[in-house]
Order: sequence, then structure tokens, then C-alpha cells
Amino acid sequence: MRKLELHWKILIGMVLGILFGFLMTGFEWGKDFVTNWISPFGTIFIKLLKLIAIPLILASLIKGISDLKDISKFRNIGLRTIGIYIGTTTVAIILGLVLVNILQPGNGISEETIAKLTETYATDSGVTAKLEEATRQKESGPLKFLEDMVPDNAVSALGNNQLMLQVIFFTIFMGISLLLIGEERAKPLKSFFDSLNDVVLKMVDLIMLTAPYAVFALLANVVVSSSDPEILLALLKYAGVVIAGLLLMIVFYCILVSVFAKKNPFWFLKELSPAQLLAFSTSSSAATLPVTMERVEEHIGVDKEVSSFVLPVGATINMDGTSLYQGVAAVFIAQALSFDLPLGAQLTIVLTALLASIGTAAVPGAGMVMLVIVLESVGFPADKYAVGLALIFAVDRPLDMLRTVINVTGDATVSTIVAKSVGKLGDPKVKNWDDHYEEVK
Repeated sequence: MRKLELHWKILIGMVLGILFGFLMTGFEWGKDFVTNWISPFGTIFIKLLKLIAIPLILASLIKGISDLKDISKFRNIGLRTIGIYIGTTTVAIILGLVLVNILQPGNGISEETIAKLTETYATDSGVTAKLEEATRQKESGPLKFLEDMVPDNAVSALGNNQLMLQVIFFTIFMGISLLLIGEERAKPLKSFFDSLNDVVLKMVDLIMLTAPYAVFALLANVVVSSSDPEILLALLKYAGVVIAGLLLMIVFYCILVSVFAKKNPFWFLKELSPAQLLAFSTSSSAATLPVTMERVEEHIGVDKEVSSFVLPVGATINMDGTSLYQGVAAVFIAQALSFDLPLGAQLTIVLTALLASIGTAAVPGAGMVMLVIVLESVGFPADKYAVGLALIFAVDRPLDMLRTVINVTGDATVSTIVAKSVGKLGDPKVKNWDDHYEEVK
């Protein structure tokens, strides 16, 4: 009997989780049961992925750089990566703005709905926390992201998943230094990181054995924690515009993969699908990073020299799905609250959303922090920020799940294109969790 592929197992887990969640909403004790007895398994799974994210970046990136033998190759990879990331993010923002201006979802929101949303969410702890975080980021200087990129303590940076750029900086610095001391002297340390890389990738394989059960738990919890269905219905047009834009970004990625990487886009999406489904379930491209790296390297054929740099950087600075959402959400809020946004202001949104995406934490809800910064850039009244966020807060979680899928797909697309451009896209070499099991059982 043919073994069921991983992406089908995850998909079945997701569907069953959604159905189970809806079933539990029919019982008074259902939400508490899911929260106390089901949700923790999903939380453990995310913790395991986050546990290995930094060791994987450290080992994989140092291995990738030390295998280069030529620092100029790393420069070429770096410049191409940043250039393509900026290009895809700009396309995403413009696409979002075009759709929201054509479909104008904000014009269909009634005063009653605005009042109800404001009353429900304007004082919500989630909204106020996003406003506080955005204020903190706005008060920092223009080069603050560069300053934050350089750690003053390597150990503390390696101990915090939210300091991904600092980890990348330290790792690149270490990898280049490893190259410069000569192959003979570098050999012991290089062997250690080679071995560590293999161990962490094996950990990814083992963790992924539990993925179908984990996404069941995660999706069941999302369903029982969802907002008022009537409010969700009122925001359906806005959500539809965001989803349409995200689907068009998938089409855009498929065209890029087909034209520049010369790969079948349907094959590409199939091989990447476990990472996409996990991105949807976790709403975090950082938590999904170990799986994205494993799928891109072993199942798509991107060389570690490329993937070890492009993917961690992408998880931090490439936010195509989130940036598209910035454009749609900002204009939607302006339409709903009758705030005029001329063409010049919308061009400001493009630039601000692009800059705000750099260094934004790759965690659930980070997009709303970016949105406040975008609204501030176009002169939106400060006293209306809470009302603006309240308008979209009810549907933010499901849209966050979807835009994280686009963020991860964008990272994988760029890594494939960069690998092809530098001759580092080869044949997939799939490794299974039990490849060496016979030797030790």
C-alpha cells in the first residue's frame, strides 16, 4: 500500500481540527476542553520548531559560507537576495493598493458596524499592545534597524528567537572569519558545524512526524477562539480583497519559478506544501523556518550555500504577504472612516511598508504593528488608530495565517531563483528520519 505523503497528512489534520473545533463550539465546556487538553500539543510543536531554529541557522549558514571557498560568491548571493526581496515586496504592496482601490471594500461598511467593532475591540489588550509597540518603533532613529542588527552579546542573541538578524550577523561574521584562517585551521570547527547541521535536520524530520496531530490542535484552538460570526461576515469584502491579492502573489511566484528557475511551478508548490501548511497553522515564518529550509534543500534542490543565507534573511526582512496586507488595510481603514488618501499618500504607503517590513519580527500579529507605522506616515489622525485597528482586528488572525503562507512561499521562491542564477540549483536529495535507524536499533 502506498504511503500517504506528508502534505496530505497535514491537510487531513487541518480539516479534522477545524471540524472538531466547530463541534466543540456547540458545547458549553467545549472551548475550555480544547484550550486545556488539545491546544497544548500545538504549543509544544511550535516550541520544538523554535527550539531548533537558531541552531539550524548557526550550523547551516556557517557550513554554507565555509563551503564557498570564495567570499565574492557570498557577496553575489547577498546582493541578488536583497535585490529580489525588495522587488517582490514592492510588487506585493502595489498589487494590494490596486485591488483595494478598484474594489473599495471600505465603502460598504456601515456606521453601525464601525460602532460595534470600535466598542468590541478599541480597548482590547491586543490592540493596545500593538499601538504601544508601534509607538516604540516610531520613536527609534532611521538607522535603528542597522544598530539592532549588531549584537553586543552573542550568547544572548543566540538565546532569543526574536533577534534573528543579530544571529545572522554573528553567524556570517563567524563564517567569513572561518574562511580567512585557512582550510587546515578551520577544519575542526567546520567538522563540528557540519555534524551539528546533520543532527538538527534529523531533528526536523522527527518533529515533522507529529505535524498532522499538531496542526489538528492548532486549528481546533483557532476555531474555538474565533470572533463573532456576524462581525466576520461584515468584514468579508475586506478579507476577500486581501485573499485575492495573496492568491495573485502565488500566481506571481509561479511565473517567477517557471521563467527564472525553469521549474514546474505545480511541482514547486507540491514540494513546498508541508512548509506552507505549517505556516498557515502557526502564523509564524520564524517557527516554520526549519521546515522551509528542509523542504527547499532536500525536496527542491537548492544548495545549502544559498538556502542557509536566503531563507533566514527572508524570514526576517521579506514580508510580501504582510506588506500586501498593509496596503489593503490602510486604504480600507481610510475608506471606512472617510479619510482621503490621494495618489501621493499611497506612494508613501509603498515606501513605508517596504521599509517597515525590514526587521519586523516574524511572529503572529507583527503586521498590525507595521500597519500603525504605515497609517502614521500618511497623516492618519492619531486618535483614530485604535478605531482603525478595531475595524480589522476581528479577521486579523485568519488573514495573518494566510499572509504567512505567502511570506514563506516568497522566501522559497527567491532562494530557488538565486540558486539557479549562481548555478546552485541541483537535483533533490530527500532524507528520511529512519535512514540510519537500522544501524542503531
